[in-house]
Amino acid sequence: MVEHADRTQGTSKHSRRARSPRSLAGQVFALQVAVVVLLVLGAILALVLESRSASDKEARNRSVAVAEAFAHAPGLVDTLKSSSPTSVLQPLTEAARKDAGVDFIVVMDTHGIRYTHPLPDRIGKRFVGTIEPSLAGQIYTESVHGPLGHEVQAVVPVKNADGQVVGLVSAGLKVKNVTSAGNRQLPVILATGAAALALATTGTALATRRLKRQTHGLGPAEMTRMYEHHDAVLHAVREGVVIVGQDGRLVLANDEAKELLGLPADAEGRQVGDLEGLDPETSELLLSGRVAADEVHRAGGRLLVVNQRPTDPHSGGMGWVATIRDSTELLAVSGKAEAAGRRLAMLYEAGTGIGSTLDVVHTAEELVRVAVPGLADFVTVDLADPVLQGNEPTGGGMELRRVAVGGIEEEHPFYPRGKLITFVPSTPMAQGFDSGLSQVVPDLSTADGWRAQDPQWTGRIVDHGVHSLITTPLSARGIILGVANFWRSQKPEPFDDEDLSLAEELVARAAVSIDNARRYTREHAMAVTLQRSLLPRALPEQSALEVAHRYLPAQSGVSGDWFDVIPLPGSRVAVVVGDVVGHGLHAAATMGRLRTAVHNFSALDIPPDELLAHLDELVDRIDQEESDGATGTGVSGATCLYAIYDPVSQLCTVGLAGHPAPVLVRPDGSVDFPDLPVGPPLGTGGAPFETAEIHLPEGTQIVLYTDGLIEDRARDFDVGLDLLRDALAGRRREPEENCQAVIEALLPARPQDDVALLIARTRVIDPENIVEREIPFEPEAVAELRTWAAAALEKWDLGDLVFGTELILSELATNAIRYGTPPARVRLLRDRALICEVSDGSSTAPHLRYAATTDEGGRGLFLVAQLTTHWGTRYFPRGKIIWAEQALPSSAERPEGSGPAP
Repeated sequence: MVEHADRTQGTSKHSRRARSPRSLAGQVFALQVAVVVLLVLGAILALVLESRSASDKEARNRSVAVAEAFAHAPGLVDTLKSSSPTSVLQPLTEAARKDAGVDFIVVMDTHGIRYTHPLPDRIGKRFVGTIEPSLAGQIYTESVHGPLGHEVQAVVPVKNADGQVVGLVSAGLKVKNVTSAGNRQLPVILATGAAALALATTGTALATRRLKRQTHGLGPAEMTRMYEHHDAVLHAVREGVVIVGQDGRLVLANDEAKELLGLPADAEGRQVGDLEGLDPETSELLLSGRVAADEVHRAGGRLLVVNQRPTDPHSGGMGWVATIRDSTELLAVSGKAEAAGRRLAMLYEAGTGIGSTLDVVHTAEELVRVAVPGLADFVTVDLADPVLQGNEPTGGGMELRRVAVGGIEEEHPFYPRGKLITFVPSTPMAQGFDSGLSQVVPDLSTADGWRAQDPQWTGRIVDHGVHSLITTPLSARGIILGVANFWRSQKPEPFDDEDLSLAEELVARAAVSIDNARRYTREHAMAVTLQRSLLPRALPEQSALEVAHRYLPAQSGVSGDWFDVIPLPGSRVAVVVGDVVGHGLHAAATMGRLRTAVHNFSALDIPPDELLAHLDELVDRIDQEESDGATGTGVSGATCLYAIYDPVSQLCTVGLAGHPAPVLVRPDGSVDFPDLPVGPPLGTGGAPFETAEIHLPEGTQIVLYTDGLIEDRARDFDVGLDLLRDALAGRRREPEENCQAVIEALLPARPQDDVALLIARTRVIDPENIVEREIPFEPEAVAELRTWAAAALEKWDLGDLVFGTELILSELATNAIRYGTPPARVRLLRDRALICEVSDGSSTAPHLRYAATTDEGGRGLFLVAQLTTHWGTRYFPRGKIIWAEQALPSSAERPEGSGPAP
């Protein structure tokens, strides 16, 4: 059986090969050529037999043919109506006579008067022959003896458009020329037949080749079978197909199209606009011929998707085809898919749009923006008050503060933002906050537990059209921070389970972001509090400088910038500005340690270079301690500027440790950038620090700052200095005004780095409040010093301090004479306190000690300490100064600008 099947299959294949399109086309071509050859040969044979067997008949036929051809020539009727027919027709008839091989062609009117003749003298004379049958509309042939001899002639009527005879045409041959003409025409007939045969063969070949190309080699049988298959498929597919011709007629519509569009059975061939039952919008589309891609049209109760293209995409002149499919059943599914797509888009927007900042309130507002109007028409967010301060909710009270409210309308009936709300236990908010579970209220108008909160206020909400509510607790890391409320008013249906799932997903993402913002708020507040506590709360009172200052924390958190003003003995003042690299609590704590160290070192009254050297050692030691402790939080770098201003000498001694140099604003408003030696940053070790002295006229403003003021990612350091110069130059302003102008000119609203700015304007102690003299190195000079000091105090109206001052001066001068080296001097300064200074060339420092009852001496410095508020020693390159301060009596007249007495 297998072999039989193989043979059968082989026979079938062979049969198909025998009947292949190529072999069938060859057979058809050969048959067509044979038919053409037979036709041409038959025509030639008939002409030869006829010319030889019936000369008279041939003459008659030729005459009739020529006469009839000329009678039907275009324009002949109009020529006969012209004023001179002969001038037009004579050359035409002669040319036609010669070409047709006849002996004459005569055109005449209806009376037989000739317009043309081979013999011109015969023109205008009456035609020789019978014309009555032709005047009746017939073709008449006869044999006559005319001007040329024995002739066979035919007369043919010339008719106008109405069928009336308006002229006659006669053509004929002389009988003796008929036979010879036939013999002469035989080669022409044979050549013409051969040419016709070649032309027919070539045309047939070209037509066959083009047909094969257009049908892709398919023969008639295959074409018929393909059409049958195409027609079967066209009417079997579940998609409507409509072809409209260029004239607007319906060329084709398959069964599905007729059913979808409601077309009648005889719709094909009719105008599309005349089809009854066709939707006008669909009819307009089919007649427009425009390209359409997935356009949705309603036809009755169906939702149709239409695609339309021209049948000829290049010219568009043949018509257009449209495909139609029914998507009614997919409408519900697509609606659900579209809703799911919107939910996914909302969740994606929540992932990118909620939590963009570490701000609790702003994050709650982002939740409102994401949920409206996709999920709810209004959204309110209520948080526990401690959350706003960065703490966790405490206590069992149901007091929540409204931090965000928004919706599709600006006017809303809900509690305003910022209101502290105490929710009663029956409300969905209280239940959700206590249980941690979402609450759904399908109908607010019948929810008595919710209306118990505030009947008047809840009534306004219901009257506004709000009918459904979802309350979802904001829970993160096991802590409930508050609740989010979703309200619906526009959609008539209440919230369903899918809405609840989406709301919980949105709230879960928002809760994590709010908790992160809460934690950041707490840590930031702690860091800021720490830094604020480490910075000076109020600058000390002193007479040397008028100080204004600003401190701006960075947007990203606290940092290590600090400043300070430290009064020094002798009415001098130290100003310091520093910067610890980095941000956070560690930088702030390091700043506090350095500030404390500066206070301690300045108490020793040492020069700026020595103080910076001590700070450098301290920073290095901090790094070593933290490195040994494996904490990895050592000081990554610190800079400092320390300067001492003396209002008596008007000299400012400055030391720099990697810090920007100060800017000087002269009393005339000019700005100066002094060239000062800059040492390495603190903690690097190695190079020593240097100091420089600057003479500052009274009223000069010293501008000290950290690098955050002038450095920025968007500009260079030099650009920042130019901006600082422009903000200060050319204006005589108070230090406080200059501080504000600099901040406004150089800083954005939220700076990226901490900024410390201090502007101090110099003052000078009036020479009338200073007396000084040399001390002779002899014991008798002490009495003279007491007299001199008493006179100065009486002049200053400080008589109450004469006794104490004499004792202090006696002790200090005696020590200088006894233990010091010349030269020795004494100076009294009246400032916020009475200052007594005794200097000598020795570096030996006196020490306070407690003498025994049996000791004869050693009580001098003890008495000095008891009589003064402060005393101490400071050194200079060629000796030391021992100083003591006494508080001015409350009744004493203080120098102008010195402030209240200490």
